[in-house]
Amino acid sequence: MKIGHAGIVTRPDSPEVEQIGREVIAWFAERGIKAELNRIDAAMDVLIVLGGDGTLLHVAGEASRHQLPVLGVNLGNLGFLTEVAADEMYEALETLLFEDEVRMERRIMLTAAFINGATGQKSPSVHALNEVVIVKKSTEAMIRLRCWADREYVTTYRADGLIMATPTGSTAYNLSAGGPVVHAELDAIVVTPICPFMLESRPVLLGSQHKVTTQLLAPAGQVKVIVDGELQWTITENDYLLVQKASKPLLIISSPWKSYFNILRSKLNWGGASVDLPLPEKVCKHC
Repeated sequence: MKIGHAGIVTRPDSPEVEQIGREVIAWFAERGIKAELNRIDAAMDVLIVLGGDGTLLHVAGEASRHQLPVLGVNLGNLGFLTEVAADEMYEALETLLFEDEVRMERRIMLTAAFINGATGQKSPSVHALNEVVIVKKSTEAMIRLRCWADREYVTTYRADGLIMATPTGSTAYNLSAGGPVVHAELDAIVVTPICPFMLESRPVLLGSQHKVTTQLLAPAGQVKVIVDGELQWTITENDYLLVQKASKPLLIISSPWKSYFNILRSKLNWGGASVDLPLPEKVCKHC
């Protein structure tokens, strides 16, 4: 991969991680490559994110707008998105510089905007890599949410809220709420109710070409809209939320040593072990 200009983004309020970022800048400088700390520019060739998944989520919107490939180095806790471990970082950077091709994944993102039910005015859109969540305050009764896919009515949910997740976000809040794991490179939107009143109210998997519109029905107080873990708006009865696929994906440089399912096994402890089990050669020749 040809790199002449790199951006290094570090976890906020962490002097230790910022120091590692400065060391990475020095490492690039020794190889004649310009690198800048905590700045994103369209002229850059790559972004190196040092931190956890939250750090990557914070820069995902801007990175996707500029179509900057992102390599995530896990200096946090779980590390679903930041696939490269701290002790693998420099080896991964060497691979970036000296391999002609790196494994690049195109992860769809969502945009969300709310429409005022009284005036019809639409808010500016915001981007989400994981999910857009409509959720009630913990002490309030269930809310009712009408839902459409494009102009086709889906159902009215009675629940504590509703999650609209990307495949990338299917292993986040969506999974905790009983939604399915969806392979990260698929083009789809997962709609999952949170603690629905009717047990048969199940998650729905939609093609990413669909626009999902949700209306908050009366009676309702203020309800929160949370985008990738951050409170974005409060909406009230008869307001609408519009969620759809963003025009540009996030380009994630995958770890050269781990597959998607290897990461799931190691992070979710599927089967109790993260080791790979290769398909036997006698079967592979028929695949």
